Amino acid sequence: MGDQVEMGDAVSAAPVDELMHGAAAAGGGSNDAFAAVEGNGNGNGHVSEAMEGQVQEQAAEEQPPVVDLEALTPEEERLWNVVKEDAADFNSWTSLIQEAEKLEVLSKVEKTYDAFLAEFPLCYGYWKKYADHELKLGSSEKVVDVYERAVKAVTYSVDMWMNYCTYAMEKFEDPEAIRGLFERGISFVGTDYLSHLLWDKYLEFEHMRSEWSRVAQIYTRILQVPLQQLDRYHASFRHFAYSHPLTELMTDEESEASKAAAAPKDSPPGDQEITTVPETDGVTEPAKPAEVTLEPSGTEDLEKYVAVREEFYKTSKEWDAKIRDFEIAIRRPYFHVRPLDDAQLGNWHKYLDFIEKEGGIEKTIKLYERCLIACANYSEYWVRYVHRMDEEGKIESALDALHRASSTFVKRRPEIHLFAARYQEQLADIKGARASYEVLSNSLAPGLLEAIVKHANFEKRQGNGDTACSLFESALELGKIKEDSRARAVLYIQYARFLDQVLKSPEKARKVYSTALDSLPSSKTLLEAVTNFEASHHPGISEVEYVNSLVDKAIAPSKIEGSSVLSAADREELSIIRLEFVDSFGSVEDVKKSEARHVEYFPPPKSTVESKKRPSLDNSVPDRAKVHKPYVGATATAPVTGPPAYSGQTQWNTFAPQAGYAQQSQGWQQPPIQQPTPPVQSQQWNQGYAAHQGGYAGYGGYTSYGPPQQQAPVPQQPPYGGYGQGYPQQEVNGWSSGGW
Repeated sequence: MGDQVEMGDAVSAAPVDELMHGAAAAGGGSNDAFAAVEGNGNGNGHVSEAMEGQVQEQAAEEQPPVVDLEALTPEEERLWNVVKEDAADFNSWTSLIQEAEKLEVLSKVEKTYDAFLAEFPLCYGYWKKYADHELKLGSSEKVVDVYERAVKAVTYSVDMWMNYCTYAMEKFEDPEAIRGLFERGISFVGTDYLSHLLWDKYLEFEHMRSEWSRVAQIYTRILQVPLQQLDRYHASFRHFAYSHPLTELMTDEESEASKAAAAPKDSPPGDQEITTVPETDGVTEPAKPAEVTLEPSGTEDLEKYVAVREEFYKTSKEWDAKIRDFEIAIRRPYFHVRPLDDAQLGNWHKYLDFIEKEGGIEKTIKLYERCLIACANYSEYWVRYVHRMDEEGKIESALDALHRASSTFVKRRPEIHLFAARYQEQLADIKGARASYEVLSNSLAPGLLEAIVKHANFEKRQGNGDTACSLFESALELGKIKEDSRARAVLYIQYARFLDQVLKSPEKARKVYSTALDSLPSSKTLLEAVTNFEASHHPGISEVEYVNSLVDKAIAPSKIEGSSVLSAADREELSIIRLEFVDSFGSVEDVKKSEARHVEYFPPPKSTVESKKRPSLDNSVPDRAKVHKPYVGATATAPVTGPPAYSGQTQWNTFAPQAGYAQQSQGWQQPPIQQPTPPVQSQQWNQGYAAHQGGYAGYGGYTSYGPPQQQAPVPQQPPYGGYGQGYPQQEVNGWSSGGW
């Protein structure tokens, strides 16, 4: 089946420097002269201190050099440096393991495997190799220790438990210890569709000991589980049952129950033994069909015994029919660093939907754990698991899954830390939520717009308005933000919006916009935002003149020193926005001047024929701009298509939380309900502005993060409790609203 690198939650890898430390090995035999001095036992008397010093010095010079078994080969050193730089480089890790294994130095092997398995704790194949090296070079106690660590790290791996139990069968002397280990494994993976590997080993163990009643018990339990090879077990059970006397198949409890059932009915009540049949789940303990009257001998009684198991088998086959298609679609039930295809990812979601609806909580938990072996690198499944456990009231299980995800399996994915922060805040774990935000800002994704905005809003909810502002100001000083003018523009807009809409301080917001325009005077994104900001605050004559002057500078044909020139399409679009703004808030004279300036810079076609031949603008220019071209003073009546208007009355106030993983745009899900197109607003400038808001990148989704942690290019879910629509998604030189 390959190596099962389950990427679920576990402890993060220890620093390589720490893993490489160790005591240097002492070497070499002793020099003869040195031995003579140390072992002075032939009656020659004591050597003087001076002579002793000379002899020791000579011995030190002539002694063979010490061989440091812990010293790194050049290739080892190179590979350690590679994995220290990039701990997610799976291929370099495997090369390092091979290099360490060549020398057969146990300390090197242990340090390499410990570091690797801390980073990839679900690689059951490497746990097995580690245990084999301990068996060859170490001790049996260390082998058991490795296996115990393995089943703790990859608890729901059938292969891991099978390997451990196989070792126990070969090395353990106490049959009860072996049997107890099998029972531990069965309790976790006994209902796995491919658990026949472990069940076969268990049957083999009891067969070797001729424990026929125990073998019968195991068959009884297997027939209650819808396994892939259920039909084989059914046929094998029938052969086994008809090959042994019924007395050998029955347990002591079943024999006692049959005797009690066969007692004379006219016997005094006190003479009959009362047998209680405990409730079981059909896995950890065998079913005890005490309702069937069994006698120690007779074909009829054997048929009754078999008939009860036949009913178990029939029920399991009915459930198997429901899940078979889901199970067949699972092509890779183990972990690998290679991404899964969309079909398998979608199948896991559909399978989880089905089990959540019809399987009950225990089946649901075990399927999630199986899923998070194959899909451990995908944040969406961890988020879904946490949501489900939270809905079931299993907060500890939810936090355990969240810890595994954020500390090991998807620890390099910003979205899991954003989700963790929001979830911890909901649980009133303010310290934990702040720590999650700090992981993002300090090390994982400094400059990530969504993290900055959500962190600021979090601090504001805690009553720390000044702290929230300092987060924006610190982010604007980051090198990544400074290097990308469009990213910087978006962050300025978010900061001003926070001051205006959240802290209710429009004057501070206006100062931020002023600072932004000093830095980015020809940013179309900023100019649109400033226009909208002023329009939403009942502008007077001075504000109209201010917007007029800003747009005039931006659309002028000459290049503005120290800034890039806007495209012709962007300049014309800004001019149209200015026309609508002035028409709504300016005087007649202002409108006249704006229209004259527009015609001066963007003259209309000279004739109808020429107009027909005139090529259309780039597709990036909204239809709204084209509506205004024939006559700039006309009022558009066409309904607005596209996203809601970017205005203080609409988009800025949209804080509707999103629905988590359920809103993903994967093929297996129902398509999202289309929201009706918002009506055209009464103010003409707002209509045009809605159509021109293409410059703002959205910060409400997780699809825009950087390269995944060796994962499939699968659309990630919207943020947990996101901010609604925010800016439309737009990439900015490799950076988008969600990250770099």
